[in-house]
Amino acid sequence: MSATTSASASQGLPRVRVERVPKSTFRQHIAERLRAAILEGELGPGAQLVESALAAQFDVSRGPLREALRQLVEEGLLVTVPYTGTHVISLSVDDVREIYSMRITLERFAFEQAWDKRDDAFRRELLRRHEALTACIDARDDAASILAELDLHGLAYEASGHRLLQRAWQSLRGRLQLYWAAHHRAHGTRGPRRDSHDSYVQLALGDDLQAMLDEIATHMGRGAHQTERFLSTPPTSPPGASS
Repeated sequence: MSATTSASASQGLPRVRVERVPKSTFRQHIAERLRAAILEGELGPGAQLVESALAAQFDVSRGPLREALRQLVEEGLLVTVPYTGTHVISLSVDDVREIYSMRITLERFAFEQAWDKRDDAFRRELLRRHEALTACIDARDDAASILAELDLHGLAYEASGHRLLQRAWQSLRGRLQLYWAAHHRAHGTRGPRRDSHDSYVQLALGDDLQAMLDEIATHMGRGAHQTERFLSTPPTSPPGASS
């Protein structure tokens, strides 16, 4: 049963669709629902999240709510600023340039660290994640395709064995989710092109490290350019329309 309260409405704050769930899963459910609301545009960039209103909407105490908010801050979807509260992160061209320049550097380094550690398990897992991404794209499940794409790229970081690198990657994931979701929503797409990672996967399983490093720069560069273009000149057609 869906339920919202008048608390957030009376304050003029965004309302999030919620469902009653067992207490044992409060934190997880709240985090998942808020994440979906952010990625689907219910809570737009810069939107403020007020604990009292959200606690009333989810019908929970502030303990699990704060845990969920803290998780989304760690994921990079929310930011907490002293004296101003917790907000959905904002989107800017400068942010995109910084994130993608960092991402290219980190992913190239991840493959340099992981290259000699690739084994049959790495090969099987990369192919499995690529198949999962393709299935999400075929199902036109945008949110799932975003997570599947992040999981695909995340394998090199996992295989690297470099803990600081892995933490840096985790700090980028949330912002990438938000950028991609906004871009897809504005252009009426449901994830990346079906063949967009074919070369990436082929080279990641090959023998030429330099070719893989060049592919990362090219692959990420395209994504950065598309996202910058979206933020600089958003389309005039309504979300969901064909681009």
